[in-house]
Amino acid sequence: MSVLVYAEHDNASLKDATLAVVTAAARLGEVYVLVAGSGASAAADAAAKIAGVAKVLLADDAVYANQLAENVAPLVAGLMAGYDAFLAPATAHGKNIAPRVAALLDVMQVSDILSVEGPKTFTRPTYAGNAIATVESSDAKLVITVRGTAFAKAETSGGSGSVEAVSGAGDAGLSSFVGAEIAKSERPELTSAKVIVSGGRALKDGPTFEATIFPLADKLGAAVGASRAAVDAGYVPNDYQVGQTGKIVAPEVYIAIGISGAIQHLAGMKDSKTIIAINKDEDAPIFQVADIGLVGDLFNVVPELTAKL
Repeated sequence: MSVLVYAEHDNASLKDATLAVVTAAARLGEVYVLVAGSGASAAADAAAKIAGVAKVLLADDAVYANQLAENVAPLVAGLMAGYDAFLAPATAHGKNIAPRVAALLDVMQVSDILSVEGPKTFTRPTYAGNAIATVESSDAKLVITVRGTAFAKAETSGGSGSVEAVSGAGDAGLSSFVGAEIAKSERPELTSAKVIVSGGRALKDGPTFEATIFPLADKLGAAVGASRAAVDAGYVPNDYQVGQTGKIVAPEVYIAIGISGAIQHLAGMKDSKTIIAINKDEDAPIFQVADIGLVGDLFNVVPELTAKL
C-alpha cells in the first residue's frame, strides 16, 4: 500500500504533528509526504530526512502559500490516483483539508485514529473518548486523520527520501487569505510541551488566572492550558483550551488546577503520562484519573508550590 501524508508546516520547518502521522502511515505501507507551500523547500528537505519516508512531493506555488484548504484539497485529490491512502494530522488544519479530500474522492473519512489494526481497520475514540470503536473501511481509497498523541513521533533524521516537484490545478477561487492574528508566547507550544499547567473556572477571573498559573508555568518551563469553562469565561484566549473541542495533549506531566474534570476536558488530556490535580473538592471527577491528587485551596497551595520551586 502506498500512503500519502500531508505535512503541516510553516514553509520553513515541519510541525511535530506531521511526525506522528508518518509513524501511523508506516504501519500501512510505503510513506510519501506532500509539502504544499510557497518557498517551502526547507520544509521539504526536512521531510525527506524523516526516517521511513520514501519520497517527498513538493508543490511550491504562491497559491499554496497559506495552505488554504480550498486549494490544497484538489491538489491532494488529483495526486490520489497514485496512492491508496491519504493521512493528515487531526489538527485544525488537517481537519479542514481531509473532509474536502474525502468528498472529492467520494469516500468516507476515518477520523482521529488511535491505532492501526489492519490494512483498513483502525480504532478511534467515540462518546468523548469514553468508548473506543474499531472501524473497518470498505472504500477503495482511504482518507484518515491521525490523533498525534496516540503515535510516537518519527525520527527527524536517518531518512534519505528524494524530493520531487508536483503541481495542482492552481487557485480554486473559493477563498482568499486576509490575515492571521497568531498569539505569540515564549512558553512551549501547547500540543508539543512536556509539561502543561492548566487552570479552570475556579481561578475567578483573567488577572487571577495569570497571577496564579503563569508564575508556576514559568518556573517549570511549562505551557499554559485551560478548561473550556475558563476560556468561555474569558480568562484566557481560545488557543489555551484543552479538551474535546480544544487541543488534545499528552505531555509528560499535566497539572490541573481548579479543574473539576468534565468529560470533554478529560478527553483532551487523559493520555498524559502523569496527571497532578489540585482541587478543594475531594469528590471532583479529576481525581479519578489523577496519579497525584492534592485536596486544598488552590489560592494557598499554588503560591506555596511556586515559591518552593
